[in-house]
Amino acid sequence: MAAIRYIVHDVERAIGFYRDLLGFTVEMHPAPGFAALSREDLRLYLNAPGAGGAGQAGGAPQPGGWNRFQLEVADLDALVDSLRRAGASFRGDRVEGQGGAQILVEDPSANVVELFQPRARPAAA
Repeated sequence: MAAIRYIVHDVERAIGFYRDLLGFTVEMHPAPGFAALSREDLRLYLNAPGAGGAGQAGGAPQPGGWNRFQLEVADLDALVDSLRRAGASFRGDRVEGQGGAQILVEDPSANVVELFQPRARPAAA
């Protein structure tokens, strides 16, 4: 299982975003400044700045930036529509590449998640 840590302004709000909009499960939420969520083989740790050692590691971690993890989705357009109705913010528009389509959505603290729908592969002859 891979693990990612995001620094967020509001752990409760971030939990709602990842759980309700992107299908994560809350594994633990032992304190206001920390939660661990999971989705398939990804574990996501959410820390408030200054909360615990991870919220202080390396100085004064802050939310946001361009680092991101990718979630593969079956129907990108339907998910984007659902996220827009829920008020989610995006960085740019949906783009098409050689491998498929993608868009960047921001969590409530401006951390980025890449939503990716792979291009359908032709059936083997």
